[in-house]
Amino acid sequence: MAKNPILLVPNLITIARILAIIPIVWLVMQGDLVLRGIALAIYIIAAASDWLDGYLARAWNQYSPLGRMLDPIADKLLVGILIAVLAWDGSFSGWDMIPVCAILFREFFISGLREFLGNTKVVLNVTWLAKWKTTFQLVALAIVLLERIVPGLGLVSDIVLWVAGALTVWTGLQYLRASWPHLVQEQK
Repeated sequence: MAKNPILLVPNLITIARILAIIPIVWLVMQGDLVLRGIALAIYIIAAASDWLDGYLARAWNQYSPLGRMLDPIADKLLVGILIAVLAWDGSFSGWDMIPVCAILFREFFISGLREFLGNTKVVLNVTWLAKWKTTFQLVALAIVLLERIVPGLGLVSDIVLWVAGALTVWTGLQYLRASWPHLVQEQK
């Protein structure tokens, strides 16, 4: 096993996912459908790498604190920055902004909650449903990207986005409920 955690293959994949955001954003912002298709292809590879880095970390026993920190950050950056770009280019309707804002709110809030609880040595483990939430978010954004390339996907896009938003709110409430006793206890 490599001594430097940056050189572990799962961590390199996670770092590549973060770096992939740059060309995805640039390509989407060009407003060209061919470039949007290329952005979609890169995005799909980046989104799939979320599963791959976790699988390899488990299969090769290449866990590291760096990887545990970077992996959820990579997911949140990919989702959050793509949401910002898709909002900028008008890909979301006014109604789409409801699940989009719910997604952004939950991701920021739970990250802050985890940081707060980290100071108290309380760990909020990632749930099975939270993994599905991330999958639905990634798929929903892929469909939103595809919607301009393949007209007629509006209803599918909306449904998947709202399911992603609902799962996001639900898992956020689960984490809040699990952490509530630690939030309301008196400080010593």
